[in-house]
Amino acid sequence: MSNVRAAHLTRRGILAVGGALGLGAALAACGDDDAKSGSSDKETTAAKSGPWTFKDDRGTTVKLDKVPANIVAFVGVAAALYDYGISVKGVFGPTRTKAGKADVQAGDMDISKLTVLGNEWGQFNVEKYAALAPDVLITTLFDAAGTLWYVPDESKDKIAKLAPSVGISAYDRQLTVPLQRVWALAESLGADMTASKVTDAKKRFEDASSRLRAAAKAHPDITVMAGSAAQDLFYVSGSNLSVDLEYFKALGVNFVEPSASVLKASGGWYESLSWENVDKYKADIIMMDDRTATIQPADITQATWKKLPAVKAGQVISRSPEPIFSYDKCVAMVENLAKALETAKKVS
Repeated sequence: MSNVRAAHLTRRGILAVGGALGLGAALAACGDDDAKSGSSDKETTAAKSGPWTFKDDRGTTVKLDKVPANIVAFVGVAAALYDYGISVKGVFGPTRTKAGKADVQAGDMDISKLTVLGNEWGQFNVEKYAALAPDVLITTLFDAAGTLWYVPDESKDKIAKLAPSVGISAYDRQLTVPLQRVWALAESLGADMTASKVTDAKKRFEDASSRLRAAAKAHPDITVMAGSAAQDLFYVSGSNLSVDLEYFKALGVNFVEPSASVLKASGGWYESLSWENVDKYKADIIMMDDRTATIQPADITQATWKKLPAVKAGQVISRSPEPIFSYDKCVAMVENLAKALETAKKVS
């Protein structure tokens, strides 16, 4: 998700602007028995002592003689694996800010210890990648075709020859599905999923989800809009396709919804508005894209933005359209929305 000003109907355009981005209680099923089997004791034991097998969300089964040691991953996936005790050798995607600090998508990782193959869209140093002698490349998927996120089209064939790839889908499903899939992946890589840090985080996520469900039920009249800001345009996300919004909607959150006919122009992700028309939709709470490629609320200078009722009421919260798929990192995003619903005033 690089430059959000160029919103074309490509992987970059769709996610860069906040569609996938700026993207109930029962956890959604993963879709097939192979997906679920990644969390079995039998498979975990085999992973630690012998051949490694994992079926990804493209239906591709990767088989190796041993558990991958040299892992290269999209930064958000690497951050999730890190939370489960699995380290990677290299990353690609937004890792460092212009100030040299860890990007929001890097989570708790010490980025000074990582080989960064590319920090922006289109950047992927194939030579550095080869030098790492990768066993596997892991990234997310944001379309039905199973395109590997942040792997450049122009070099994808060279990259594919160096190591097999694993794709975890974040397309048109609820948040709990990729959370379960990354859990299964981490377990297959040898993570201790019985560690208190891991089980406690899962419990906190479940508690936060129950809290959000209760808040949504208690305040059905409070409307929420998911937005993303660029220099010339404001993007309003539909609640379909994005893993976080689909999950929140299932818990009862009342989202502002652009019409299907309008969303069609972006493949179903978002509606783009000029700043003059940013008040097209009435909302009591606005969730704003927190990625560094977007303009953050404190830096929005347009007068029309400042006049929005939710903005004037201080009812603007952050949103992570590309969540780090560990339970620990997803707790805050659920709790923040629950708190906002619990305390919001009806201003629309």
